[in-house]
Parts: sequence; C-alpha cells; structure tokens
Amino acid sequence: MAGIATTAKDLSLRLNWLVERVCVALLVILVLDVWLGVLVRYAIPLPLTFTEELARYLMIWMALLAVSSSIAHREHIGVEFIFGRLPARARRWLAVAFDVIAFAFFFALFFYGIGFAAQGFSRLTMIYAIPKGYPFMGVPLAAAMACIQLALIGIHDFFAERAPESTGATVAIPGDE
Repeated sequence: MAGIATTAKDLSLRLNWLVERVCVALLVILVLDVWLGVLVRYAIPLPLTFTEELARYLMIWMALLAVSSSIAHREHIGVEFIFGRLPARARRWLAVAFDVIAFAFFFALFFYGIGFAAQGFSRLTMIYAIPKGYPFMGVPLAAAMACIQLALIGIHDFFAERAPESTGATVAIPGDE
C-alpha cells in the first residue's frame, strides 16, 4: 500500500513541478508588463494601453494556478488546533475528509467555471478585443489542477504508512515515507 502512496506523491510532484514553472513564467511576464506600464506612463510617452489589462489577467491566472501548488505542499486551509491533538488514525481520516470536501468545492468550481468561460466567449475584452472566454478559462483550468492534486494527495494520505502530523504537513518532499 505504501507503493500506491509513493506513486501518488511522485505524480503530484511532477505535476507541481510543471505548475510552478508556469507560475514563475507568468510572474516574470507580469513583472515585465508592469514595468513597461510604468515606463510608458511616466518616462516614455508611448500610447501603450494594453499593460493594465494584461497584468490583470496574468495575475489572476498565476494566483489561481498557484492553488494546486499549495495543495501539493499541503498548505491549504485546515483546522490545525483540533487536527494536531488527534490520534494518528483519526488524523488520517480527517485529512482525507478535508481532501474530499476541498475536491467537491473545486469540482463545483470546475463544473460551473466551464459555463462561465463559455459565456465569456460572447463578450470581448476592452483593450485587446478578444473573447473574455480565454482569460476566464483560468478558472476551470485551475480548478481541474486543484482536483487532480487533491485526488493525488488524498490517495497519498489514505495509503501512506504514517498519518500526516498536521494539516500543513508537507507531503511533497521525496523520501519522507
């Protein structure tokens, strides 16, 4: 059974590695975009109006995608006061229960986010004049990534030899089994 937990954790790590790189790339583009916006507003008088809208969409996508990374490192919300005082068996079941509740939330966000994004294709952004569905796709995409991470972490929690010590216990470190 520990092999299942290790496999789930390894898959979680690989997926998280990719998500973290995407978030860093989005952050780099965001910083460059904001600096460009400051330069064209105060130093170089160019009529570049796209920087504010691009920064908004980059920040939203980055923040939403980072949620799955926090799940992989078990840094999502939990009731630590009660969790740390429970025996190992109860902690395991409570951790899995937290994962199931969070999965239900993110699945609902994914399900309704698809409709939200689909409706966005009928409206255009102010500056780019592209369908708002493209920026809105960040919601179901991030929710799907969160669901995948929650499923992998839930599998790890259920099959791991040791129960998590705390709700914020990092499970995404190799060799902690």
